[in-house]
Formats: sequence, C-alpha cells, structure tokens
Amino acid sequence: MLIQLTMRQVRGLALPGSPVDGIRIMALLPSGWHKDLAQASGDIVIRVRPDEPMSSAQVGARVREILANPEVDRWELVGCQPQDDS
Repeated sequence: MLIQLTMRQVRGLALPGSPVDGIRIMALLPSGWHKDLAQASGDIVIRVRPDEPMSSAQVGARVREILANPEVDRWELVGCQPQDDS
C-alpha cells in the first residue's frame, strides 16, 4: 500500500527549498520501506510503501515515534493518507 505522509514544522522558521530535513526524516524511516520525497519546501511530503502489510494508522504511529527523535522533533505528522497505486 502506498501512503502519503505530510509533515509540518511545529516551531522555528522553515528553510524554503532545503530538502535537508526531508532527507533526515527519510533516513530515519525503516530501511525496508520504499520512500519518495515528493516535497521538501514548507511542508515535507514523503510517499512510502511499507515492506510488510500495515494500515495507514500503523504507519502514522511509527512515523510519530520517528519524529520524536531530537534530529527532527520540530516536525509533526499532519497527514497519513493511503494513495492509489495505479
């Protein structure tokens, strides 16, 4: 299942056009997940395909755990939506 994750900065100034935080978050996601950074300026949008069957709620819970990491804790998950695979 393809799931689109949208993260928004909780505090501080966004770095327009900088993909650094998006890349950091992708690196912290499970290594077996297929990941695609779709947007990195303003909100971060990452499309993921978990390597095992998971609901979007389970993916969201895992991503929230990851966003508690001090490297990326200024981001919050604001969307976790299944996407059409076709």
